[in-house]
Amino acid sequence: MEELDLRGVKCPMNFVKTRLKLDKMTAGQQLSVLLDEGEPVESVCASVQAEGHAVESSARQESYYRVVIRRN
Repeated sequence: MEELDLRGVKCPMNFVKTRLKLDKMTAGQQLSVLLDEGEPVESVCASVQAEGHAVESSARQESYYRVVIRRN
């Protein structure tokens, strides 16, 4: 599983960077994205689902969220 640390990255750049990374991956691969809580988590989850990818989990860690996305 690949990981992308986007803590501190503002919207919409966190989604743009997530999308660019997903575009380089093959179907079925998983991407773990580290995001600040609040709008970044909501925005990235909604946007990747709208593009047809699956959000497999979204879990709060210490001061951030880990979102696992499966590329479709």
